[in-house]
Amino acid sequence: MPKTRKLTKRKRIRKPGTKTSKISITKPVFLLPAPKASWRWQFKKLLTRRRFVWTSLIILTLAIFLYLFIFKDFPSPETLSTSDLSQTTKIYSRNGELLYDIFIDKNRTLVPISQIPKYVQEATIAIEDKDFYKHRGINPVGGILRALKETIFRQQLQGGSTITQQLVKTALLNPERTLQRKAKEIILALLVELRYPKDKILEMYLNYVPYGGTAWGIEAASERYFGKPVQQLSLAESALLAGLPAAPTLYSPYGAHPELAQERQQAVLRRMVEDGYITQDQADTASKTELKFSPPTTNIKAPHFVMYVKQKLVERYGEKQVEQGGLRITTTLDWNLQEFAENTVATEVAKLADLNVTNGATLVTHPATGEILAMVGSKDYFASESGSFNVVTAKRQPGSAIKPINYAIGLENRVVTPATVFIDQATCFPSIPTAYCPQNYDGQFHGPVQMRFALGSSYNIPAVKMLKLNTVENMVASSSAFGITTLTDPSRYGLSLTLGGGEVPMTEMATAFGVFANTGIRKNLVSILKVEDSHGKILEEYKDTNLNQAVPQALLINGQRVISTETAFLISHILLDQNARSAAFGTSFLQVAGHPAVSVKTGTTDDKRDNWTIGFTPEILVATWVGNNDNSPMHPYLTSGVTGAAPIWNKIISFYLKDKKESWPKQPEGIIGTQVCPISGLLPQDDNACGPRYEYFIKGTQPTEKENLKQSVIIDNATQKLAKPDQTENVSTVERSIVRDAFGLYCIDCPHDNDPVQMLR
Repeated sequence: MPKTRKLTKRKRIRKPGTKTSKISITKPVFLLPAPKASWRWQFKKLLTRRRFVWTSLIILTLAIFLYLFIFKDFPSPETLSTSDLSQTTKIYSRNGELLYDIFIDKNRTLVPISQIPKYVQEATIAIEDKDFYKHRGINPVGGILRALKETIFRQQLQGGSTITQQLVKTALLNPERTLQRKAKEIILALLVELRYPKDKILEMYLNYVPYGGTAWGIEAASERYFGKPVQQLSLAESALLAGLPAAPTLYSPYGAHPELAQERQQAVLRRMVEDGYITQDQADTASKTELKFSPPTTNIKAPHFVMYVKQKLVERYGEKQVEQGGLRITTTLDWNLQEFAENTVATEVAKLADLNVTNGATLVTHPATGEILAMVGSKDYFASESGSFNVVTAKRQPGSAIKPINYAIGLENRVVTPATVFIDQATCFPSIPTAYCPQNYDGQFHGPVQMRFALGSSYNIPAVKMLKLNTVENMVASSSAFGITTLTDPSRYGLSLTLGGGEVPMTEMATAFGVFANTGIRKNLVSILKVEDSHGKILEEYKDTNLNQAVPQALLINGQRVISTETAFLISHILLDQNARSAAFGTSFLQVAGHPAVSVKTGTTDDKRDNWTIGFTPEILVATWVGNNDNSPMHPYLTSGVTGAAPIWNKIISFYLKDKKESWPKQPEGIIGTQVCPISGLLPQDDNACGPRYEYFIKGTQPTEKENLKQSVIIDNATQKLAKPDQTENVSTVERSIVRDAFGLYCIDCPHDNDPVQMLR
């Protein structure tokens, strides 16, 4: 029934003796239905109700989201001083030998801030959080901008977190990089700043953060690295330790790159000067101070390899997970081969002491899969003169060992063939500020030399001419496809690049030579086969179709094709050809007894600072090096690699190939063979016209012209040599035996004593 409203009849009543009247309400007269509310009013009321419902739902959803995303299991700042549970991470060889236990000792020694030297405090603040005493836990502007500046302009990776954020991240949170963790980190940092004074936060940070290995806290770090309490640290020592927490494994002086520890120390000292904590003179003195580290005492096998693996793990899983997560790591290392390699390097380097050689290194890989089978970064990981410096990962000049890549580019682009002639004579190439005039390592010139023999005997002038044809720009670009990524800017190098003028690590040289072993396919190096967590769950596993394949075939190798199978075959065949290298090396350690199908190349820098040998079969690749960590030159007797690195290489590859079936490079269908003349590389006029030899060619590049050395040329009558291009006087036209390369003519039967230098344009 609809609502009604009462309508009443009003009547005016006047009281006696008054002039005013009053309105009186009388009884109802009739009833009418109440008018309905307008549609606008009803819609507004509906919206109000819905807004309330939606607002409630949003608030509820937000509350649930914040609880689940941030505040569930939210740690309390009060627990900063409580100990955490950790499990040992174990690193094994491929066959199950335990190489290393990564664990966290519980003997952390807490020291109050009053006992920590000012240098340590100031160095830490300078490198980690310049505005530590100004902000309230987070520094979104100063921290991020500073990190960007350091990363972009100084090419030093920096984080934007404050010391407070780093403390809560290390002590209270897991290492995963998620928005959830970052949100918790920010909130906790604000709460910690409300709960603790600045000096207490800095004290907790210095006592809690990891400094590498089992050293957690500044006191443990001081004892581990320098064998002294923190109160006795010098400025130089303080600066080094202050730089470690950002990346303890990377910057550790015992790690895979100990040289980075010193670079980090210099960065800390520079920041201390910029912030006014020390003077430039103090920084210079500290940077020149020689630090004496306590020898590491951990029980470890294959230490350089283990530290290399640990660094890879930290990059993927974070420092805390690796140090405390109880991971089980199965690596690619062959312990028997590793042990033999370590003993061989130490024994052979000791024999070279009279030649001013103090260190050696080797890397052994399975080319078809990229697996590292052995890694020896120095003759003795625990020796003070070489120590933890890992030559395998350090940048060194490869000398002539890089020549095969140069010639491979020429073959691939059909610029040359194995029979192409290069004139090996005194030659200068235009360069700034002075012309570049390379010399052969034997100090002699060899006249017309075909590419096979130029590469086999490692003559320098033909290699420089090859690079002149390829161009430095193309060499740098193509090298990156081979896996050599450290050569980046062509403007930094000249034609000496083909003689080892650029620095590259042994790991990249092994990858590049693996391209030849793999018939043109690149396989990046692999050191980890499997990672399991503490519950046995597989986090990652390396699988490859060639994992158990003794002699891989080209079509079965997975990876990026860098060069054709034909080019890879030609380079491999030249490098195993004893006849091609006999003129320079004769009988040497480059020959492996019972295994003639081993391809090998040596390399020695002009200044005798680096001496290499790298050789391979389809099954195994061994790279070796000898020299000095400080880049001081060796004895000049070490000229070709056959006396320094080659004996180490020979013994290691012989050990691996013992009792194994010989494996020759398989000739691709695109390779053909034919007889060529030994001087010109052209076809003989008849079968025995020039005493021809057999040579391989990529189909379509074999010579079609027959040899005819006798040509009419203009001769200087005074010298009986070829006249200069602009010479018109005292000349005559005669017939001589002439051969040419891409840069000019060479008169075979002209006088050659003290030939003038040929200046190329």
